[in-house]
Amino acid sequence: MRFGEDAARDIADVNAVEVINTVCVHLMSAAAVKVGLADDPQAQTDLDEARKLITSLAGLVTASAPEIGDQHARALRDGLRSLQLAFREASAIPDAVGQGPGEKYTGPVN
Repeated sequence: MRFGEDAARDIADVNAVEVINTVCVHLMSAAAVKVGLADDPQAQTDLDEARKLITSLAGLVTASAPEIGDQHARALRDGLRSLQLAFREASAIPDAVGQGPGEKYTGPVN
């Protein structure tokens, strides 16, 4: 069997909630690094990249929340909010309230 066939069969056995949570965790991890919350903030911080990741995460969390249930959605929202606040703190020139990354999906974060 080729790799692609194995991967397709494996993903077929994973439920949607798990896939959504896994994608969200990857987005959160990448955003945390880009917002400066990793080992080497001097070299790894990139707020333009962090904005894209946080906005994508906000869209996914907001859209999937009714489907994945409150228990999963609450944890994802908490992580998202922490990243949004970390972004605001890391920004030399803060966005206007409601204009930060993902806030068009989540509403203002402060």
